[in-house]
Amino acid sequence: MPPVPSRAATSSPAGAGAKRADAVFDQLGVVAESAGMQALLRTVARVASLRSTFLVTGESGTGKELIARALHALGTRAAGTFVPINCATLSGEILESELFGHERGAFTSADRAKLGLMEIADNGTLFLDEVSEMGPSCQAKLLRALERREFRRVGGTKKIRVDLGVVAASNVDLEEAVAKGRFRPDLYYRLKVVNLQIPPLRERREAIPGLTQRFLGAAAGQVGMPRKALSPRAMACLMRYSWPGNVRELKNCIESLVVMVERRVIDFEDLPVEVRRGQATELRFPVGVTLEQAEREIIRKTLESFPTRREAARVLGIGLRTLYTKLGQMAPGSPKKPRA
Repeated sequence: MPPVPSRAATSSPAGAGAKRADAVFDQLGVVAESAGMQALLRTVARVASLRSTFLVTGESGTGKELIARALHALGTRAAGTFVPINCATLSGEILESELFGHERGAFTSADRAKLGLMEIADNGTLFLDEVSEMGPSCQAKLLRALERREFRRVGGTKKIRVDLGVVAASNVDLEEAVAKGRFRPDLYYRLKVVNLQIPPLRERREAIPGLTQRFLGAAAGQVGMPRKALSPRAMACLMRYSWPGNVRELKNCIESLVVMVERRVIDFEDLPVEVRRGQATELRFPVGVTLEQAEREIIRKTLESFPTRREAARVLGIGLRTLYTKLGQMAPGSPKKPRA
């Protein structure tokens, strides 16, 4: 099987554009050690110059803002300002004021006029994170602003024209939100001119070693400590865990380990208990499975997830001797348990 090409060879078109794209991805800390991420970055480099709206989708913690920043840096408005806003952190009226600005006297506490983020992002890029959390009124005003490239401040009458790029991001299925009446279909299709889907970390485990090394170096530099390393056993555990919090969870985990572990080498026992236990691994059993069959599968999966039988026994909540007894009963040709 031929080796997977490196990012430098696959992440963008040939020539000077390739070098520029690779430099942007490196500066942002985007690691693309899997075929899925390499394909995504090739697409980002190819479409960034389009004067379209982009919708970046993916689970929480996958790095949607990094992709948005890459689109800005590689686009035609790179000289302008990148302006992010999290739509989930602000209520309806406050979000409208933040986006569109307001005139003096527009509401009780408006003692002066205020520029909105759409004005600040003029000739740059506006990043709308968690756009699914935007209320109906704000959705309607945003749609009109995107279609006409103009808007009015809250409490104002003057039309303000802008030329800006818009990148929206969502960690929920917007199509499902549309079907349930929580999101305007016309706004959804207006945002989804170019849709970029980021795969979760569990589908690109090849990236974990590279990300870990980057986070180890960055964390050590931030606190002024010597760079630390992970033991092979600890790295193997990181590779097995499915990281429901994705890259953000891995980053936070490594930063905590760098600060809390005094030794230069971080070992398996230093990892958070949920990572050691592989808590994100899920077992499903069909209706009708016997308790004996379920127990055998649980023991087998636990042994696969932990490097020693002693650790597996501890996680299963049984003694090591009991585990050996059960393994003997599971062995081919072992006598069946007598009926009660």
